[in-house]
Amino acid sequence: MALRIGWKAGPEQYPPQELLEYAVAAEAAGFESIDASDHFHPWSEEGQASFIWSWLGAAAARTSVIELGTGLTCPILRYHPAIIAQAAATMGALAPGRFYLSVGTGEALNEYAATGEWPDYTERRNRLAEAIELIRALWTGQPISWDGDYYQTRQARLYTLPVQPVPLYVSALVPESATFAGEQGDGLLTVGGEQPEHYQRMMANFERGARQAGKDPAAMPRLVELTVGYADDARAELAEYRKYWAGASVPAMYSQRLYTPALSQKNGAVVGADVVKGKGLFSAQPDEHLAFLRRYGEMGFTHLYLHYAGPDQKGFLKWYGREVLPRLRAQHDDQPDSQRDGATRHTPALP
Repeated sequence: MALRIGWKAGPEQYPPQELLEYAVAAEAAGFESIDASDHFHPWSEEGQASFIWSWLGAAAARTSVIELGTGLTCPILRYHPAIIAQAAATMGALAPGRFYLSVGTGEALNEYAATGEWPDYTERRNRLAEAIELIRALWTGQPISWDGDYYQTRQARLYTLPVQPVPLYVSALVPESATFAGEQGDGLLTVGGEQPEHYQRMMANFERGARQAGKDPAAMPRLVELTVGYADDARAELAEYRKYWAGASVPAMYSQRLYTPALSQKNGAVVGADVVKGKGLFSAQPDEHLAFLRRYGEMGFTHLYLHYAGPDQKGFLKWYGREVLPRLRAQHDDQPDSQRDGATRHTPALP
């Protein structure tokens, strides 16, 4: 399968208009997909936090072929699932066949800050399972009266439906939660930087969960976000990453009530440049980038989203489009037909 290479958009770092120009540049450079965070707070006091659903609508209008999606949305506290069902359906109408929805259990940084609620992980996972079921029910276009453990609707109906079904991917950061992703999702979303054994266990659990739900794991996309840099001297890139994103590397951000950018930044200060560098690839050599991407493909991932923290976002997009993406595709084209499957995007049927 040919790898699909996407760009990780960072609304936690850039104001919306600037980020929009980078989305246009990503499409022009040959990136195939965009993964955009859905945050209420950024990871640091210097950051940004625009409303991503407004931005996605603007991106749909400014682009024509690149896929767009959330990486990720938490539809259980800050949002009611019915609102996310409506938002995703509208994006599916604005950008037919090129929108996906990724969901997860969230971070206190966004949910507790906005609502004052932060249940334990088990309750958040149960809420997410119910939210996914309700979202899928609403996507049928039928009136839905829902009386669940956490959510209720009364004859709620979506009158604007997607032109094509919207894939719904579920996040897992550890192997133990990948079974849930396989059971509930059309695909998996995770982050890079761990040892291969971590992803072997994750893939096995994901596939087991999918089979238990009666799905074919081989037909389900596996998405991963990867940190990269392209400068000869990575010091500036590492400094930008640590300034805006170090808090995302602290496990406590996903389990405890660390809910302000200041708290995130304070905890992220312990993440050194060597730690960041060890979890991604910082190299000016295209061959090293090709090898890095292929390694994740060999682990079973189908969609790779590249996160570049700066300082020259547009320069990175152009460099990758010139030096790496054409060579990656040429290598795929040189493979025998028996080793290629066309890498068509999974589009599940509506229930």
